[in-house]
Amino acid sequence: MSAPGSRMVWFDANRVCAAAGVVLIHSTTDFAGRPFPDATVGERAVPVLLRSIGEFSGSEMFFFFSLFLMAMRIDRHRPSYRDAILTQAQRLLVPFAFWTVFYGLFRLVKAQAFNYAPQYLEQITQLKTWVAYFLLGKSQYHMHFLPTLFAIFLFYPVMRLALRYPILGVLLFATLGAMDHVQTFLYSIDIAPLARDYLVRIAKVWGYIGYGLAAFALYSLWKDGLPRGETRLIRRGAFYLVSLAYLATLPFFGHALLQGQFPVRSGWDYYGHFLMPLLIFCIFMGSQFSTWSPKWSRAAKYTFGVYLVHPLIIDLFDIAVIKTGLAGMMTPSVLVVSRFIVVLPAALALSMLLERIRLTAWTIGLGPTPWARNRAQGTANG
Repeated sequence: MSAPGSRMVWFDANRVCAAAGVVLIHSTTDFAGRPFPDATVGERAVPVLLRSIGEFSGSEMFFFFSLFLMAMRIDRHRPSYRDAILTQAQRLLVPFAFWTVFYGLFRLVKAQAFNYAPQYLEQITQLKTWVAYFLLGKSQYHMHFLPTLFAIFLFYPVMRLALRYPILGVLLFATLGAMDHVQTFLYSIDIAPLARDYLVRIAKVWGYIGYGLAAFALYSLWKDGLPRGETRLIRRGAFYLVSLAYLATLPFFGHALLQGQFPVRSGWDYYGHFLMPLLIFCIFMGSQFSTWSPKWSRAAKYTFGVYLVHPLIIDLFDIAVIKTGLAGMMTPSVLVVSRFIVVLPAALALSMLLERIRLTAWTIGLGPTPWARNRAQGTANG
């Protein structure tokens, strides 16, 4: 066991819980990504409840702790803007390019199994489809994270203000409000859907810069050293605020439960959802003096891999369920629980396998690219 006060194991535990939460979110819908609209309210209860629990985490949590790590690197190493961005491009965009091509083609497997292969084939023969895949991350529902995070990183000089003035972290509330205001307008006007997607993504990047301000602010406080008593206060306050944020999201999940469809987030359920990553992070940061097992850190190295590969496992699971006829025998509750129980350990196992293979470890951020390795070997031989 790690000693009390081990300062970063709490961070690794947060990463592991975030990865599990993302898998849970994506495990709690029907085969079309809906909250089981054809089921009864009682049959939808468990999937919607599990979805609400999964959303204690989510892709926004990955934004938050990635930006916290960015603050640490900037503060400790003081790289030039060019070096910092090139490093992030290598870490994010190179794996992103691989998985974009992979998922763009792999979705043909699911399209064939679910009888929409001709439509999907026509879609991926269009240039605009691949442009959207690479700019917006639309090759799979989780791929938006990587290009969006890279775009947010471009603005890290703005976020550095919060290193000096941590109070600026509260601007997250304002940036989320501005993002909501703009997105509401964009969805209210009649424009081409793809054009709207690009404009909405720009609004998201500008809004998510608030996560950077909050992450840099919390890093500044953490770096200066928080006394044990202060961390307990932070944890207690964060638990209350998490419960309040969850309460604010209940109308969203109530609508999904009663109507069988996910509504548009608005008002306080919008803020409850998007402020949740900050509040959950504060719970873990407030627990930094607890006794954490080093197993959290060993598992944390695979969280990026789990995030990247879990939709592959979900699709294979769904195809198997459909082809074997089990789908008709499963209630929504059995389906989502079985999916999560299978997908999370399978995604972890696949990530570990990819790490062990030298030619694939780079695809989940755990090794150098083949060309970088060859270049290093050439330099050594020379």
